[in-house]
Parts: sequence; C-alpha cells; structure tokens
Amino acid sequence: MTTIAPELLTVSDVMAQLKVGRSKVYDLIRTHRLASLKIDGARRIPADSVRDFVQSQLAEAA
Repeated sequence: MTTIAPELLTVSDVMAQLKVGRSKVYDLIRTHRLASLKIDGARRIPADSVRDFVQSQLAEAA
C-alpha cells in the first residue's frame, strides 16, 4: 500500500502564493479558514488547503 503525502508549504510559501503578509496568513490559520499543522514547532500548510481557500473565495465573489 502506498500513500501519497500531501505537499506541505511554509508560511512564506503561502505568503508568496496569496500575495499577502505573514500576519494575514496566521490570521487565516487562527480563524480556521486555512488548515495547518505543526511539525516540531514549524507551521506547515497543506497545498490542498490553499487551493480550497482560493476556490471558496472565488465562489463567494461570484
């Protein structure tokens, strides 16, 4: 059985993709609009979570 691990992004990666600041990314995490996990104190955001967030924002805007 093989499982594919999700691509994990750093906060800096998400900042660059969404073109927002560090505090905005942490705000999205804090308000559960962006899923994340901690690995030994390092915050990581699944790439799928970023895609889902963008899709939900596009749906709201339509």
